[in-house]
Amino acid sequence: MTFTLYDADRCPYCARTRIVLAEKRLPYETVVIDLADRPAWIYEKNPLGRVPVLEEGAFCLPESVVIAEYLEERYPDPPLLPDDPAERAFVRLAIEQFDSRFGDDYYGARRGDDVARQRLDHRLQEFDAVLSAQPFLGGREYSLADIAYVPWFARAQSALGADLDAHPAVTAWLGRLAERPPVAAEIELVAALAR
Repeated sequence: MTFTLYDADRCPYCARTRIVLAEKRLPYETVVIDLADRPAWIYEKNPLGRVPVLEEGAFCLPESVVIAEYLEERYPDPPLLPDDPAERAFVRLAIEQFDSRFGDDYYGARRGDDVARQRLDHRLQEFDAVLSAQPFLGGREYSLADIAYVPWFARAQSALGADLDAHPAVTAWLGRLAERPPVAAEIELVAALAR
């Protein structure tokens, strides 16, 4: 059976799910949701009315982090979590801390909050330090942590004009991720949305 993904191109949470599905080479059909005019029926699939929602028959699952964990457990090959339990814990911790480490300031900057914009610049410096010490956000291997953050980094550059080139380790990390076709496709989509 094929999955159905309730999706919106401009939604970075949906981008997480698209990347995981592509990394796992799982076929899916897309139902595009207009975020400015959500259909009433989407609330039957997710009471919050948010996307992504992944559906397979009667099984319906919202929330990008939960979807990613579900797909990782159900389709463990190729793995998107490290073998080592401690490393897996750090990947999950990085995902759990997304809002406080990046998301809150990203959305504040999108709303025009100058303080949030300054904090976002500081966050980029923090990520540059982390990625100077290790190749990926979760450690030595590409993982769900990288997938959890990369949609916002791509959008920070295009939507907020963030100078990612001022952060060489972040730029190198994005370059490594862009070598992966699912991430490259998302970066191309973000560029097309910015035009």
